[in-house]
Amino acid sequence: MEHKINATSKAHETFNRTIIYLILFIMAFIMVVPFVWMILTAVKTNQESISVDPFYIFPQAKWHWENFVTVWQSYNFFILYKNTLLMILFRVIWACLTATLAGYAFARLRFPGKNILFSLVLIQMMIPSQIFIIPQYLMVSKLGWLNTTSGLVFPGMVTAFGTYLLKTAFEGLPKDLEEAASIDGCNIGQRFLFVMMPLTKSAMVSLGIFTALFAFKDLMWPMIVCTNSMTTTLSAGLAKMQGQYGSEYPTMMAAAVIAVIPMIVIYLIFQKHFVEGIATSGGKL
Repeated sequence: MEHKINATSKAHETFNRTIIYLILFIMAFIMVVPFVWMILTAVKTNQESISVDPFYIFPQAKWHWENFVTVWQSYNFFILYKNTLLMILFRVIWACLTATLAGYAFARLRFPGKNILFSLVLIQMMIPSQIFIIPQYLMVSKLGWLNTTSGLVFPGMVTAFGTYLLKTAFEGLPKDLEEAASIDGCNIGQRFLFVMMPLTKSAMVSLGIFTALFAFKDLMWPMIVCTNSMTTTLSAGLAKMQGQYGSEYPTMMAAAVIAVIPMIVIYLIFQKHFVEGIATSGGKL
């Protein structure tokens, strides 16, 4: 009897695991298909890419890799790569720095207006970012940062989401750590820098991941603040290519494939940190 129960339980567990794996496989397939289709379209002729009857999944005569050469020669992707990577790098550095300082202050320090100021931070998270574009543009213009890397970085220097995330991380740490550091003679700066901040590494990695992703996908701000093709980013460059090449879908898809290479490389290098960061924050991409 006990053997039958164990067999039934094992069969039930196997069935549930199979269903879970099947669902995950379907979801992964749905996620991968657009990327694969982008690559296949990039090596087709324009006629093959728009043909419906017959419908072509693969190129018929040959794979047209010259589409990548055409796009590469038409646009200086090295400049676009450089501008995009610099924007991501400086946004991540500034976001982690300002969010860590603000999160520690809101979590551990007592000062007048603390709750009001943090409420303003939360309110900013609820307001669409497009509302801030005009004042941000005026500030960048007054500073003389139009068509510069500083102008691209400016909106990401301070992040409400990062402040909230780091505040939560600091609040999750035991107060005994700070009290022990104070007894040992550490001042507030030493407690923050050498005791508390290293313990929020996971939250900082999460913030860095989301900041990098949002910066890479940012389209509107680069198109507004950088009208010069030598100072714009990959996302804005792709938008301008759409106007140049119109309905030449293979050429546009080739440009898109080239554009996503930096993020793929970054993900492959920091894959472990991506998984840990997203798991820590509980966020979704």
